[in-house]
Amino acid sequence: MIAVRVTPRGGRDAIDGIETLADGRAVVKARVRVVAEGGAANRAVIELFAGALKVPKGKVSVASGVTSRLKQIAVEGNPETLAERLNALKDIT
Repeated sequence: MIAVRVTPRGGRDAIDGIETLADGRAVVKARVRVVAEGGAANRAVIELFAGALKVPKGKVSVASGVTSRLKQIAVEGNPETLAERLNALKDIT
């Protein structure tokens, strides 16, 4: 699971690195162009993470937080490979 804080209508689809929330949790910051209506932002987040982690969209899902900015993203695949790709995202700012 990947903890994500999503900003809808963020001007572009992008992963902006890691952020520490006030409660001490680390989350991946992501922004999407679309508004949060009718699941459009969730679909955009799935596409964004599928592309960034180089997996098919069908392997990425929103496990929790469907109506929240804070989401848990589930990604199916080889854990070692996904961990490497996720670690590479940490360097994005």
